[in-house]
Amino acid sequence: MSKVSVRTYSRYSKEAIRLFACLIRAGRKEREMTVQEVADRAGISRGLLQRIENGDPKCELGVTIEVAYIVGVKVFDAETTTLTKNIRQVEEKLALLPKSVRKKAKIVDEDF
Repeated sequence: MSKVSVRTYSRYSKEAIRLFACLIRAGRKEREMTVQEVADRAGISRGLLQRIENGDPKCELGVTIEVAYIVGVKVFDAETTTLTKNIRQVEEKLALLPKSVRKKAKIVDEDF
């Protein structure tokens, strides 16, 4: 039997997820698409789409973004070429940063 783990989310995260879910539902309804139509286009079950539209924070990010794209909700206010440019800029920045971050060891002063 698997261990049940409870994850807590900040108020900001909960509200952002809820807003995104509402935008996805509104986008689907504005385009007059059924839950089944969107689920079929995204390659997911109706149940997963309903969970996304209800703001379940455990839904996969990639699937949620794909559903948003299908119903016309932009995650970033930019065109594909701008996104590619931004990705390159961030990747260049990441190349300059350390590959991993570690806490510095505390030096114990044993002189009394």
